[in-house]
Amino acid sequence: CFCFSRPTPVIRWIKEGGELPANRTFFENFKKTLKIVDVSEADSGNYKCIARNTLGSAHHVISVTVKAAPYWITAPRNLVLSPGEDGTLICRANGNPKPDISWLANGVPI
Repeated sequence: CFCFSRPTPVIRWIKEGGELPANRTFFENFKKTLKIVDVSEADSGNYKCIARNTLGSAHHVISVTVKAAPYWITAPRNLVLSPGEDGTLICRANGNPKPDISWLANGVPI
């Protein structure tokens, strides 16, 4: 967030609709740089930097999207059944973008 003016502005950062990530947010370069470590999907959103001095203020909104490879919420488990029994297989995955789930039996789509 580089804003040049006289007198030198004070920079402030906010996350729209939420809080800046606690204990993972650091500022550098006289608060012109916001650094978030150990990023998670919850860190996605709009971040606003505000520059203010005695003559006024200016702001800019930065949209942040955190992408994530598919990961298991509930991984499928092996199932052993006898003939005539019913069984349920559960597969829950998430990611960004949201993954498509496909079911195959012996390599053939069901």
